[in-house]
Amino acid sequence: MRKLPFGVDQKAGSSPSEKPEAHRWVEKELRMLLEGKVGYVVGGLRQMMTKRDLKGARRKTVSEVAGYFERNRVRMKYDEYLAAGYPIGSGVVEGACRHLVKDRLERAGMRWHPDGAQAMLNLRATYLNGEWDSFWAYHVEQEDDRLYGKLGKTG
Repeated sequence: MRKLPFGVDQKAGSSPSEKPEAHRWVEKELRMLLEGKVGYVVGGLRQMMTKRDLKGARRKTVSEVAGYFERNRVRMKYDEYLAAGYPIGSGVVEGACRHLVKDRLERAGMRWHPDGAQAMLNLRATYLNGEWDSFWAYHVEQEDDRLYGKLGKTG
């Protein structure tokens, strides 16, 4: 990860590729986020608005970013997530969505009703999670009970 979420470096009005000090600032803020210091980042952004006397679009953008971090700080426990081995980037999630959804549902000429698409995704997730054999055994048992359960109880 070389930039803050949502391109904060550009939103703050600086691009790391343009100025080395902007690049260092982004790296420092990113490191603080990864260390779980969201409050410090929010405070720094608010302080930047005041100290640099930001106006107009720049002030609005920095304020929006600080507000976003403030509203979402309970979900931004990156230090805890990393310590637990959880991925914090969107790449893993996007890859899983592509593998689970797109590779199956977006083939040439396919059209899906939401109910049918959900049923297919449920089955695909069951298969990809390695639970297909258990699922199928359960399904056969349920169908057997539904179709023949009354016969077994009467005989």
